[in-house]
Amino acid sequence: MTATAEQTGPDPATAFTELYGGEPHGVWAAPGRVNLIGEYTDFNDGFVLPLALPHTARAAVSPRTDGVLRLHSSDVPGGVVSLRVDALAPRSGHGWAAYPAGVVWALREAGHPVTGADIALTSTVPTGAGLSSSAALETVTALALNDLFQLGLTGPELAVIGRRAENAFVGVPCGIMDQMASACCTEGHALHLDTRDLTLRQVPFDLAAQGLTLLAVDTRVKHALGDGAYAERRAGCEEGARLLGIPTLRDLPYEDLGAALTTLADAGADESVIRYVRHVVGDNRRVEQVIALLDAGDARGAGPVLDEGHRSLRDDLRVSCPELDLAVAAARGAGALGARMTGGGFGGSAVVLAEAAGADAVAEAVTKAIAGAGHAAPGIFTAVPSAGARRLR
Repeated sequence: MTATAEQTGPDPATAFTELYGGEPHGVWAAPGRVNLIGEYTDFNDGFVLPLALPHTARAAVSPRTDGVLRLHSSDVPGGVVSLRVDALAPRSGHGWAAYPAGVVWALREAGHPVTGADIALTSTVPTGAGLSSSAALETVTALALNDLFQLGLTGPELAVIGRRAENAFVGVPCGIMDQMASACCTEGHALHLDTRDLTLRQVPFDLAAQGLTLLAVDTRVKHALGDGAYAERRAGCEEGARLLGIPTLRDLPYEDLGAALTTLADAGADESVIRYVRHVVGDNRRVEQVIALLDAGDARGAGPVLDEGHRSLRDDLRVSCPELDLAVAAARGAGALGARMTGGGFGGSAVVLAEAAGADAVAEAVTKAIAGAGHAAPGIFTAVPSAGARRLR
């Protein structure tokens, strides 16, 4: 397994000086996240339980007053992207730069006086791995501009800006979990978030004290949520809520799920809509189950809940893939307590709950199984609950 310590990569301050001349006004960091349980629930006003990773996007930034926004990433081939802040428009492209540019657009749309910036970015969050590399870029940009322009926004308010950037500017209809996790997680805790009103609770998450480890398995299969599959599932969930006469699927109690599925079938709902409803309502309940287990000091009991969550993502939501299914099966076969895919799916990562003493054996079994099937070797690391967005210097 790879080290758990943050891999800082190139120093963005050094890159800043080389690119723009002079020293940046500051350097900020925002983490990626792994979601323990609660998938596709956030845009249904539901519950999620993510934790921040030690992997971060970092930004060296200085403000400008001339309306120019200059962006550079050490992780993407190409030079500096130069834009006019007053010409930023949704769905206008710009590739990776759309994420930080979208934040500037969203801040200005909200009435905040952002007059330009020079930004040098670097990231150790794996891209396309379902670990929120885009939210980390959005959050670190929002936090830096919040500080430099003295906007006075809170962590949740910065997350709302990041989500608007991704929804309206980039065009991905995501919920708010990723941005909230990046902005608001704390070290040693998982974030129990109600995505309807953004109330949150920091849940102590010290697996080591119970002799446990949480592994993240990056299958290195890339996904692209902008390709329509994510949007189709969101539309299906909204259609299910409409047919049931409720604002969102959050408003359907688990105890009423069976009757609701019958109602949908009688109303002629597409079978995919019925499956999506079953998953979302079930995963909201699974978040509550895991919270209760953690509060009771029984993290081991969460294993079967993770297994159940994976089956639902695979069979009802249908967002898994052969590599993820193989990683989960191999982990369970090697003695893991539970495992499931995490994130948007169609590739990306899995989380594995294992006894600490057996974690290396589980990781070896997963690597061997994936290699034996002819797939690229996965990246496996310990998911240590880490700090949310912060200023480094």
